Amino acid sequence: MTQTYDIARQVEQVQALLSAKFGIRPAALPVMVRRAGRRLPRRIRARAQELCDAQAQAANPKLARQLDQTQTMRAFNEVTTFLGGIDVADRRRGVILGLAGAVASNLLLVFAGFVLWMWWRGYL
Repeated sequence: MTQTYDIARQVEQVQALLSAKFGIRPAALPVMVRRAGRRLPRRIRARAQELCDAQAQAANPKLARQLDQTQTMRAFNEVTTFLGGIDVADRRRGVILGLAGAVASNLLLVFAGFVLWMWWRGYL
């Protein structure tokens, strides 16, 4: 019974971290991991899937006894360490800078095309 409580508590913590770091609406852990998608590295997605499987296994009393507690704890620690290391402000800043860079390069190309057109037509 304590394993079920521990796994439920761990899953709740992972769900809270996914909501806080990626802005994913709270749902079941497999749904949240799927919504996070490629923002999570493959290894972390696999560890989160292990937590999902452990949660499903812990729901059945006979299967709960077969659950490997150390592997579940290792998966929980890896997922929470990764999610805890994400800086939301830095991610936001990176997205804004990437968007600003794309807009600036497009404007530069349009301006260069305009100058080339003006030169070609003989206005310069």
